Amino acid sequence: MRIAVLSDIHANREALEAVLEAVSHLRPDRLVLLGDIVGYGPDPGFAVDMATRLVSAGALCILGNHDEAAVHGPVGMTPHAREAALWTRAQLSPEQRGFLAALPFSVTIGDTLFVHASARTPADWPYVTDAHAAGQCLAASEAPLIICGHTHIPALFYARPGREPVKFTPRRNLAAPLSALRRHVLVVGAVGQPRDGDPAACFALLDTDLAEVTMVRVPYDMQATARKIAAAGLPEWLGMRLLIGR
Repeated sequence: MRIAVLSDIHANREALEAVLEAVSHLRPDRLVLLGDIVGYGPDPGFAVDMATRLVSAGALCILGNHDEAAVHGPVGMTPHAREAALWTRAQLSPEQRGFLAALPFSVTIGDTLFVHASARTPADWPYVTDAHAAGQCLAASEAPLIICGHTHIPALFYARPGREPVKFTPRRNLAAPLSALRRHVLVVGAVGQPRDGDPAACFALLDTDLAEVTMVRVPYDMQATARKIAAAGLPEWLGMRLLIGR
């Protein structure tokens, strides 16, 4: 089975449209949206409507912390994230907020668990940024493979029984192997706001038959998104960081 995994769209219409075009050419068997459909970006209504259509067509979608903030209001966010969350909430209709409110914290396909932040207390939104956090994520689930987002930085952690996971940084557009002798945590890069120094949109293509995963990078018109962020009155840094991938 081939599964396309899109995380952290963040209301970036240009990035989402470019990624979905790339996904259509790959023709995966399943599509999973890993949360943070909204937040930061200028097109939250479009992003939620697109997610709704994709779910109606068979995609799976889970809740992200920015989705939760758009429904219930921001808690514990940075000033820019809080400002964007309040703006986003005002842009969404009751139906769009209702779609986000109904999303689960996690879904499972076969032996793979999908969660936005970490399998460890998903509702607290912990980041998986290092081997220790990856080990805590694995300890909270028996799934051989856990796929998450939230950090906006692609990473793959390999774990042997009784040992701390080892971190590996996947190369763009090159398949990385998944060993049957190890458990793994895959951290998917962001569609709508990459932070690994590469401004191209990122999504993951998991091939369970070949036991490999590829971080696919897709260029898009980030200048257009940055201009819309400024026009909406959102913090200009949210547009600038799209151009530098940070």
